[in-house]
Amino acid sequence: MKIAVIGLGYVGLPLSMQFARSCTDVVGIDIDPEKIKLLSNGQSYIKHIESRAIAELVTSGKLAVSTDFSLIKQTEAVIICVPTPLTKNREPDISFVLQTGRLIAPYLARGVLVVLESTTYPGTTEDELRVVLEDGAGMKAGADFHLAFSPEREDPANGQSNVKKIPKIVGGYTPACLKKAVALYSRAIDTLVPVSSCRVAEATKLLENIFRGINIALVNELKLVYGAMGIDIWEVIEAAKTKPFGFMPFYPGPGLGGHCIPIDPFYLTWKAREYDQHTRFIELAGEINTRMPEHVVHRIADALNAQGKSVKGSTILVLGLAYKPNVDDERNSPSYVLMDLLEQRGAKVAYHDPYVPVIKPTREHSQFAGRKSVVWDREAIQSFNVVLIATNHSCINYQELADWAHCIVDTRNAMAAIASANGKIWKA
Repeated sequence: MKIAVIGLGYVGLPLSMQFARSCTDVVGIDIDPEKIKLLSNGQSYIKHIESRAIAELVTSGKLAVSTDFSLIKQTEAVIICVPTPLTKNREPDISFVLQTGRLIAPYLARGVLVVLESTTYPGTTEDELRVVLEDGAGMKAGADFHLAFSPEREDPANGQSNVKKIPKIVGGYTPACLKKAVALYSRAIDTLVPVSSCRVAEATKLLENIFRGINIALVNELKLVYGAMGIDIWEVIEAAKTKPFGFMPFYPGPGLGGHCIPIDPFYLTWKAREYDQHTRFIELAGEINTRMPEHVVHRIADALNAQGKSVKGSTILVLGLAYKPNVDDERNSPSYVLMDLLEQRGAKVAYHDPYVPVIKPTREHSQFAGRKSVVWDREAIQSFNVVLIATNHSCINYQELADWAHCIVDTRNAMAAIASANGKIWKA
């Protein structure tokens, strides 16, 4: 069997590799020629994916990569793994999905299976992608070709996250489409979870991420409430999670980042309005989470005031640009928002992140493109009035930070075990 995977990012690349390991010939297609060049040379551009693993698959011929969409003509299935961001007005942007549909449609053979994995609102696959494919291919979904939705469940840098072992939700446009999709994924995934429709599969993915977003908002709000009472939310969570039933720990932070939790809930919020439904709970959680960077900036101001300084003119080092520990993924990272807010207030801001040596261009924070991570040594750290821990990478030497920094604002409880840091720490 030969398949095509469109989009070789954090979802598409590991999925391509898993299929290639599972007796399937894979052609990975991406519009970025730089990615294709690196992969062709057996090099990885994602930290948690080893170059050696890519080189083995490329050399064996099981994984081919290209920018040429016409190669889809030779495949029996096409899996779409492209971004689904929000617009500036916080509305769903499925333009990448629909444009991909237009690009692949002319090359679809009769009987081919098309699967969308990009997170989106219910109805995207059946109502919008289907129309684009049918118009471009001159065929009917469910009759001339098969159509399905199977949401990604990637968790970068999580050692327990394994494409092969994570159960896979699959929904088909018709029963025959579902059967075809189950047959495809059963080649590479251990456990499949068929559902009755593409809409149910789309809604399932949104529920998973809304659940996380709401619970993170809850602990973020409790952090503020308990903090006002002089109670450490981190100690409360550690105690609560000893309960063996009815509780799942979530942790506060400086805001939400990544390409899922800050975005996906608003896909449902937007779609719900079409049905005259109001997602007040989801919107409140989003409001709480998006306010967290402002709280952190206020704590930095408090820490500077205690030194007789103001935010304006102070030097601040943001420690950690990636949105979560131990990854190089800084998409929608709250660190960007923090840097922006601090610079608006006149601070001189730099960052250190061993996984992000140079800031790449982003749509939302293009002013930071090209900035480089500062070196990690005593002289550099001591030159800042405040070090803000925004992401708690495990490779950071927090004892050195305690020894070198004048003042530390900790949003991740990273300094909890460093006794010598007492008196320098401001929790936020």
